[in-house]
Amino acid sequence: MGVMDDMELLRRWQAGDERAGEQLFRAHYRTVLRFFHNKASEQVYDLVQKTFLGCLEARARIDGTSGFRAFLFGVARNVLHDYYRRSRRERAHIDFASVSAEDLRPTPSSALARVREVELLLRGLRRIPIEGQMILELYYWEGMRAREIAAALDMPEGTVRTKIRRSRLRLDREIAAIAATPELRQSTIEGIETWAARVRAMEVE
Repeated sequence: MGVMDDMELLRRWQAGDERAGEQLFRAHYRTVLRFFHNKASEQVYDLVQKTFLGCLEARARIDGTSGFRAFLFGVARNVLHDYYRRSRRERAHIDFASVSAEDLRPTPSSALARVREVELLLRGLRRIPIEGQMILELYYWEGMRAREIAAALDMPEGTVRTKIRRSRLRLDREIAAIAATPELRQSTIEGIETWAARVRAMEVE
């Protein structure tokens, strides 16, 4: 479904067409499911539900300037942050630019890891800061441009471009640190676009 289709459905949904809202959610359901799987797999369905509920509650305020998908991932980001904050006993401030999913939830989901390089890629992503993990996954998994990611995460576009570069370098280092063999490290790092496409094509249930 293209951007124009999303925007037309959004317009109809905001005008009171509930079926248009259902179509919009169905079109993006697996995308949001994939967003949460490598960060909070044990609560993934609850978090997906909260994300779409957040969109429902805010539908009148969605201006659509940056596209529905950018707004949707912005809501998903906030839902994920709230989840991590609630899960910490001390309810302390969490710096998502420095803490990783591995730090907060050490047990990853294996639902997507069916190829050695994909497994290594997912493990590496969980070891970098959550903010960088989200940015790289939106960039590689969902094919979002820096401008769209900036709108979703409420950041300047230039900042997003810098974070893409820095997070990719950090990811390469983490993959190198945990790869079982030099060959596996090389094939994962050099073929990241291929393995990201594999993740995107996989059926997430």
